[in-house]
Amino acid sequence: MAYADQQMSGNKITALIVVALLHVVVGYALISGLAYSAFKKIKEVATAVKIDPDKPPPPPPPPPPKSEIPPPPPIVAPPPAMNVPNLSPPMETVRESPPLPPTPTAQPAPIHTEAPPAKPCAAKPAAPKGRPGEWASDNDYPTRALQLGQEGVTGFRLSVGSDGKVSACDITRSSGSPELDKTTCDLMRRRARFTPAADCDGNPATGAYPSSVRWQIPKD
Repeated sequence: MAYADQQMSGNKITALIVVALLHVVVGYALISGLAYSAFKKIKEVATAVKIDPDKPPPPPPPPPPKSEIPPPPPIVAPPPAMNVPNLSPPMETVRESPPLPPTPTAQPAPIHTEAPPAKPCAAKPAAPKGRPGEWASDNDYPTRALQLGQEGVTGFRLSVGSDGKVSACDITRSSGSPELDKTTCDLMRRRARFTPAADCDGNPATGAYPSSVRWQIPKD
């Protein structure tokens, strides 16, 4: 049994050696074949490319285009800090406050006193004496006006002097008959008497007296 075991162990070792040699031979064959193939490729490339030593080398490729991105802004360093001396004047402490300026007092507005009203004037107009209706009557009717059948109202205005007498007679409204108007003024000058007018001081003054006479033919 021992011999058989030793013989089997020797066979195993021989088999392992044979297998190892086969691996070495196969690896060498692979390496040799690959090296030969690479050398053949290099030779073909070197034969195909003919290098001309007198031809200048090709120009270098153009540089890539510049990007449109603007350059970054320059970095501005902040100005150095400056020590500015405090030029404010020293403050003085005043214990007592200065006196306040006098407050102006409002002057009262002047009082405008109105002048006393003027004393009313006590002037008096000329006043007729007697009864003015008797200064002209039917008996005074002008004859010519009666014959012509003239009637109407004569308005007049008498100017009275400071002596109370009539100084002038003006017709303010005509009756349409010159005879009746003329007769009216003639009668007033002869018969009309007045108390003369007086001014504000009571002194006699000239005045005026307006009135009218209705002339109507009397019926029998």
